[in-house]
Order: sequence, then structure tokens, then C-alpha cells
Amino acid sequence: MQELLPLVGIAGSIAVGAMSPGPSFLMVARTAVASSRSAGLAAALGMGLGGVSFAIAALAGLQAVFAAVPSLFLALKILGGLYLIYLGCRIWRGAAVPLAAQSEAAETTENDARRSFLLATGTQLSNPKAAIIYASVFAAFLPPNFSGSLAVSTVLVIFLIEAGWYTLVALVLSSSQPRAAYLRFKSWIDRSAGAVMSVLGVKLILSAR
Repeated sequence: MQELLPLVGIAGSIAVGAMSPGPSFLMVARTAVASSRSAGLAAALGMGLGGVSFAIAALAGLQAVFAAVPSLFLALKILGGLYLIYLGCRIWRGAAVPLAAQSEAAETTENDARRSFLLATGTQLSNPKAAIIYASVFAAFLPPNFSGSLAVSTVLVIFLIEAGWYTLVALVLSSSQPRAAYLRFKSWIDRSAGAVMSVLGVKLILSAR
């Protein structure tokens, strides 16, 4: 019971953050409707891996590292912003390309699910603010001397929250009705998604000032 309370607090806080709209949600949602259900599920696993990476870093004392080396946090903000801008431009450029042509190109170059997994992991890790949130939540709820079992349980719960939420998003948005709506308004949806992703990247870079 003593270790259950901090675990519940961390799980609740991270769940609220995972469900908040942002680059990660946008990436998984678009992958699910534009590519396939398997690609969307692969993206969900990538989000889970990103969450696990943040959790392990927070357990290792990420907040203390950023406090000791502020320039590292600023550099991560800039790199994360540039990555989001790159994704936004890539989505924008593909807005006018028919979905069938995009799928064929993906199949001839690399595995679609693997590509979605890597893009999702990169999108998750490109947000240094998430690293601070994880570090702050862990610092608030974890006792000063926590056991190894609590650490392992926390990492597993984080994966289940991140991957589970985005799996639900992928399953819902890869169904026939959302996919039909996407095909009908593909160019507008892609340009909007690309613009939002780029704006989030620019905002992240400007916040580094």
C-alpha cells in the first residue's frame, strides 16, 4: 500500500498529460487514418517507448541534469522544434499526393509499420517539455528512497498508459468512417496537420529564448 499511492499519483498525472492534444496525438491520429491500422498501432508502440524513455530518465535524475546544465535543455528544445517543423513540412508536401501513391511508395522503400514506429518515437522524444513534466511528476510523488520494484512498476505503468491511450486512438481513427472522411478532405487535413505541427515546432524553438 505504501508504494501503491505514489504509483497511482504518477499514473493519474501522466494519463492526463498523454490525453492532452499535442504533436504526439496529431501524429498517431494522422497515421491511423492515412496509412493503416497496423501502422497506427506501431505508432502507438512508439509513443509507449518514448514514454518509457522519459520515465527512465526521470528516475535517473533528469531534472537535476537540466538544472545543472541549462544549455542542454535549450539545445533539446531547439532540436525538438526543428524535428517538428521537418515533420510538418513533410506532411504539407504530401497533401496533394493521392493516398494510393503514398502507400505504394512506402511499400517499395521500407516497412510502413516500422517507419510509423520510428516517426512516433521521434515525435514523442522531440518534446523536451514532456521530459520536464515527467521529472516533476516523479519528484512530486516518488519517495526519496524508492525500491527497485516500485521503479520497475512505474516504468511498466507508464508504457501501458502511453501505448494504451494511443492504441485506442489508432483503433478508433483507423475505422471506416474516419478513413472515408480523411480521403474526402485529404489535402485540407494534411495541410492543416502540417501547419499545426510546424507552428508547434516554431513555438518550441522560440520558447528556448
